[in-house]
Amino acid sequence: MTDSAHSPHASTVDSAEVERFSRIADEWWDPVGKFAPLHRLNPVRLGYIRDRAAAHWQRDPLNGSPLRGLSLLDIGCGGGLICEPMTRLGAQVIGIDAAERNIATASLHARQQELAIDYRVATAEALAQSGARFDIVLALEIVEHVADVDLFLAACSQLVRPGGLLFLSTLNRTAKAWALAIAGGEYLLRWLPRGTHDWRKFLKPSEVVRCLRNGNIATQEIVGVVYSPLSRAWSLSRSDLDVNYMLYGSKAGDGRSAAG
Repeated sequence: MTDSAHSPHASTVDSAEVERFSRIADEWWDPVGKFAPLHRLNPVRLGYIRDRAAAHWQRDPLNGSPLRGLSLLDIGCGGGLICEPMTRLGAQVIGIDAAERNIATASLHARQQELAIDYRVATAEALAQSGARFDIVLALEIVEHVADVDLFLAACSQLVRPGGLLFLSTLNRTAKAWALAIAGGEYLLRWLPRGTHDWRKFLKPSEVVRCLRNGNIATQEIVGVVYSPLSRAWSLSRSDLDVNYMLYGSKAGDGRSAAG
């Protein structure tokens, strides 16, 4: 951990990562293309966010629009795989990404679906410095790709309104994660292009929790996200955090009743 979060010139953008994802931006919405693993993972991510947010604001998660009236920011939104369903659940969505091609792809697809989503080429730290705040902030499969983890998580925390929620998903820095996510996922199964992940950038849950605590985000739950080769489906696990995991935390304050 460094002091870079306090420098006005620090940036979370890793230009090599941005270029890597820009090269395949046209494939975001192909369910059998290079982003097929995210398409398979999406139902689990969406259900987790919907159910925890609905419980937080004391709403029925199955009423069709449980996020109505809530502002939501998706950081590193890519082609919009999360932004679109969150909009359909009623949230007022802003999606940001450092790659212009990702934003172009996401904007075009949203227009085709007749969905009003505010997509912007931007970084979390720049948006945080602007004073923007949201009921729900999402940082899904992004923290392992940034150049400055401390600065990124500080910005994510700052973007959450008092009473709001932060959702984060990433990969654990374990031998099992290297074997399954990199050796298996990139080299053997070829789910993702080689070089997509750097094991040294994976974060242990305790490291994420500590950084979020520094930003006044209290972690409420951590769950593993486990893939079954037999069913070819993802599911949540409270006991297996060895590879993929998700967590959510809340920021103290009275914003909870205001959004309800």
